[in-house]
Amino acid sequence: MKRDETSFDVPAQLGVMRRYARTLTRDDIEAEDLVHDALVRAYERRGSFDADRAAPGKGGQQHRGLGQEGTGLRGWLLSVLHNVFIDRRRSRIAEARREADSLDLADTTAPPVQEHRLRLAQVRDAFMALPEEQRAVLHLVAIEGLGYAEAAATLGIPQGTLMSRLSRARATLRAMEDGTAAGDSNHLRIVGGTDEPSR
Repeated sequence: MKRDETSFDVPAQLGVMRRYARTLTRDDIEAEDLVHDALVRAYERRGSFDADRAAPGKGGQQHRGLGQEGTGLRGWLLSVLHNVFIDRRRSRIAEARREADSLDLADTTAPPVQEHRLRLAQVRDAFMALPEEQRAVLHLVAIEGLGYAEAAATLGIPQGTLMSRLSRARATLRAMEDGTAAGDSNHLRIVGGTDEPSR
């Protein structure tokens, strides 16, 4: 018994779709993905196939009357599959272009991460090598952001003593920086407070 040429018998066309997908992609796994996406689109747009069959004057003739059973649906499905393939290829090209553009915008002259880690390790070691009273003062002012008066009150020392210890701590760390990063305008700065004497 002859199959109804106008039926939406998609499973009968899976073999044809897979063969064409393999021809387009040259990869079995990618071909299966392509067929899957094409099937989803075909079922979403079944109405356009039905409309073509109902209106031969608007393109229905290209899907019907080609002398083979199921040729109308087959041609429509292969067209859907091909369009999905083109869309996927355009999407990949666009993605590759975006990646290339992002690489062009990236700073390719940044120093290696290892250098930053080494510098941070040097600063940490120099900080930890400071006498305890200088370490405490520098931590409160430069790291915790306390003002001079508040830091002095926290440590229970006169503000003048705090300023003296802070100045010696900074001088020690600056000397370390001058020795390890001579000529480097991007060397680390020890921040917090000012070097102005207290009043």
